[in-house]
Amino acid sequence: MKILLTGATGYIGRRLLVELLELGHQVTCIVRDKARLDISAFKKEQIEVIEADLLRSETLKHLPGDIEAAYYLVHSMSSNGDFSKTELNSAENFVCYLDQTHATQLIFLSGIINEKKLSKHLESRKAVEETLSKGKTPVTVLRAGIIIGSGSASFEIIRDLVEKLPVMLAPKWLETKCQPIAIRNVIEFLRGVLHQESTYNKHFDIYGPDLLTYKEMLLGFAQVRKLKRKIIIVPVFTPKLSSYWLYFVTSTQYDLAKNLVESMKADVVPHKNDLHAKLGIELIPYQSAIKMAFEKIEQNLVLSSWNDSGNNRIFRDKLTKHIEVPKFGVFQDNQQMEAKDPDRALQHIFSIGGRKGWYYGNWLWEFRGFLDRMFGGVGLRRGRKNALQLSAGEALDFWRVILVSREQKRLLLYAEMKLPGEAWLEFSIDENNIVHQTATFRPLGIAGRLYWIAMLPFHYFIFRGMLKKIVSC
Repeated sequence: MKILLTGATGYIGRRLLVELLELGHQVTCIVRDKARLDISAFKKEQIEVIEADLLRSETLKHLPGDIEAAYYLVHSMSSNGDFSKTELNSAENFVCYLDQTHATQLIFLSGIINEKKLSKHLESRKAVEETLSKGKTPVTVLRAGIIIGSGSASFEIIRDLVEKLPVMLAPKWLETKCQPIAIRNVIEFLRGVLHQESTYNKHFDIYGPDLLTYKEMLLGFAQVRKLKRKIIIVPVFTPKLSSYWLYFVTSTQYDLAKNLVESMKADVVPHKNDLHAKLGIELIPYQSAIKMAFEKIEQNLVLSSWNDSGNNRIFRDKLTKHIEVPKFGVFQDNQQMEAKDPDRALQHIFSIGGRKGWYYGNWLWEFRGFLDRMFGGVGLRRGRKNALQLSAGEALDFWRVILVSREQKRLLLYAEMKLPGEAWLEFSIDENNIVHQTATFRPLGIAGRLYWIAMLPFHYFIFRGMLKKIVSC
């Protein structure tokens, strides 16, 4: 079967792609930037990647018309500005395209919208659902609440809160109810409804077996991790304070934290149905989903992370725009050392960041991450998805991976911390086994130049010490 997949670089899309290919389907992935989707591990005859932007209808004209089914997994909740308008425009353009194809089913993953008063996020999901339903293609809508899995936003937020705070002074919305679902079940539902005519032009809530409050979810997580935690509900937390609470304690961005808080103020309880029984899906309990997530983390098998997707400038510009590091109008710190064991040095380079740290002066890196959070940046808390492997487009602490190549023995990172300018950090090993480490900064005005001058003493010790650790055996 020929399937069109949108959102292939996102948390759900990456995992669904693997499942569809393993089932033998031909998949056409629609992405804004080909560089962000590594398909080298798949059979070339099974997969096609096309660059298109759903916000620009003219880019959709060259998409295939002979598709049999489509998945719509586009989401803009963490973006700045009016994400509701953005999501609606994308849906309208996609329907116009889909109406010209041979598709007999459109599958959309939405949110549970059973409450009368919906958050802005869920109102947007509902509007998208209504827009997609206006097209000629029958729509199957799956509505999910909190998704639990390695790398999911919900999982990582819960993990940050529980592992970092022995005692939590928490907002009142921790008493609201939801029915979390394991990421494995989500993928099973998405795969299971494909070409099931009984699901056409219908919507289904999908959920796990446990109805919990957010407080019970936190305590349940603590129980799995064998941690003693105490949660004290404080009624004086305003939505804005709650957003800052999530932002400073967890790895989430402020815009996402704000939208999450608004969504969490109302119960997200699903309407029961027997879809899981009809599809032969065994629902996974909440604590089992937590255990499964940590098994993936410990084995370095995390396939995707919510940090892989993004709506900031680097994604709008495409990664390839940042591969060519500027040479003029910039400041640079160049370090180089010979590596007696270049293979080991390369492994050190590709293992940098995350829980392993930056090899030298980690407390200074952490302090820089703290300052970044204070000024609204991402900080160091995003870590890395896999302790051993990197791919273009994924987050690495407060950097974004632009290029990673074992053949070229090169790693290029682009800074996403708050800066008065732009910054790149590059590592490479030449044919003489010399490791090159280059920090490049393109300043923005006088503030950028003063920033670089102020950081020079720290750069000398940090970058020199980091390179020594990289080349050491």
